[in-house]
Amino acid sequence: MRVLICDDHTLIRAGLRRLVESFDGIEVVGEAASGDEAVIRVRELHPHVVLLDLSMPGRNGFDTLEELRRVAPDTAVVIMSMHDDGAHVREALARGASGFVVKEAAPAELDIALRAAFAGQVFLSPQVSSAMLGDAATRARKGADPSTLPPRQREILAALGAGRTTKQIAADLGISIKTVETHRARLMEALGCRNAVELVRTAVQWSARVPSKDAVPR
Repeated sequence: MRVLICDDHTLIRAGLRRLVESFDGIEVVGEAASGDEAVIRVRELHPHVVLLDLSMPGRNGFDTLEELRRVAPDTAVVIMSMHDDGAHVREALARGASGFVVKEAAPAELDIALRAAFAGQVFLSPQVSSAMLGDAATRARKGADPSTLPPRQREILAALGAGRTTKQIAADLGISIKTVETHRARLMEALGCRNAVELVRTAVQWSARVPSKDAVPR
């Protein structure tokens, strides 16, 4: 199995390389320090699996994941992150990730995740699975009504319902793309949406029911 490691910290990449190369039958064919570099290296090296950090400068992990799935659909992507909340995991899976491993995971978890991705399966760190189950129970209890959301989140929900992209919403509202993505993750959690498609569907349905002056506070 051929693996590419993408993380913006040199020491972390070096440690991951040593760890991954200790796994039987797995070869690290390259490293990348940014999302843009990861896309270039994948095109050059054709790895079977990319081990991708979510938090990077420039193009973030979610956008990189989406681009990798577009340019190299046969290459699986395993997300590696310090975040273990259900919203980040659902967003990663919705964008095509084959696994989600937290950085505090035992080495055996990473080995299993890489092999599962190579076999076309999905692996989540146990604490991530637990967080998602907890989130599901919370969503079932909450059943939030979009009209009860904070004003900024209602603005973003209305924009999603109008077909605006994350980049367009950021420009429209004068905020960063990362801030929009954070709000999207919180919207998914609050509204009980399992993925980005469900969030957009909910946004469209709500926008159709609510007058625009109420959907987007002025």
